[in-house]
Amino acid sequence: MSAPPHLPPVVARAHQLSRQRGYVSSCRNETGRLLASLAATRDGVLAETGTGCGVGSAWLRSGMRNGAHLLTAEHDPGLVSAVREMFAGDESVEVLEADWKELAEHAPFSLLFLDVREAKRAGPDVAGDIMTPGGMVVLDDFTPCETWPPMYNGRVDAMRQEWLLDERFTTAEIMVATDASVLIATRR
Repeated sequence: MSAPPHLPPVVARAHQLSRQRGYVSSCRNETGRLLASLAATRDGVLAETGTGCGVGSAWLRSGMRNGAHLLTAEHDPGLVSAVREMFAGDESVEVLEADWKELAEHAPFSLLFLDVREAKRAGPDVAGDIMTPGGMVVLDDFTPCETWPPMYNGRVDAMRQEWLLDERFTTAEIMVATDASVLIATRR
């Protein structure tokens, strides 16, 4: 196996924070590179639910255009403090000590990374009114599926199906690795 491709410095710092904090689950690099690419197409305010150790935030930041702003919400005060320190001096990133639901107060968003299970399960209604026209919602941590309706663990994946069928969004499932896919829902 070859060494992983070079990571942007801010992403490397976020991975280091994750290791220090004992996190074994964070935004995969494959998903992160997609987030950076999508962030590079966005102006205005980008947002993330569930900052954790800031890996997803770091990927978003690594691709952001000049003038764009990132808001990320985390309810754990210790993680909020650590991620704020990691982004110290970067005025384009704001780490909120808040529940994911409180992000709506800062809408509209041109990109929203839903990285909290409860937010994903709440479905498209969560994002329907807080996205700019053409704004993108990114949902990660799916297992690729080749069937319709989409299945997971022998059952219909109702959450994935709801996003794929909601008429407010045009949604595509993108495989980012052999064992991982992402939904990208664009607000019509």
